[in-house]
Amino acid sequence: MTRIDTLRNQLGGPRDGALLRYALGAALLDAGAAAEAAQHLRAALAFDARYSAAWKLLGKACLHGGDAEGARTAWQEGMAIATAKGDIQAAKEMRVFLARLGSTH
Repeated sequence: MTRIDTLRNQLGGPRDGALLRYALGAALLDAGAAAEAAQHLRAALAFDARYSAAWKLLGKACLHGGDAEGARTAWQEGMAIATAKGDIQAAKEMRVFLARLGSTH
């Protein structure tokens, strides 16, 4: 059983939440399944909209899936949330991603 299978088996159970969805999204993105990764990262954010790391990874998943505008939106929203909660490092990283996106698209 793969890590992705193990995580999928926990969906809908007592451990289903932002962290599980984030972990599944990260594993799917690593496996090259950007669209499915984005779906689970959005679910993570439905559980916890202040999860800075999920916003950051959602932007990456969107970008890898060919959705530059989705990436831009995720990073803009994530940067605002990260800044508001004092997560300076995540906000800084998303600012860099946005700047790179602006210079390539």
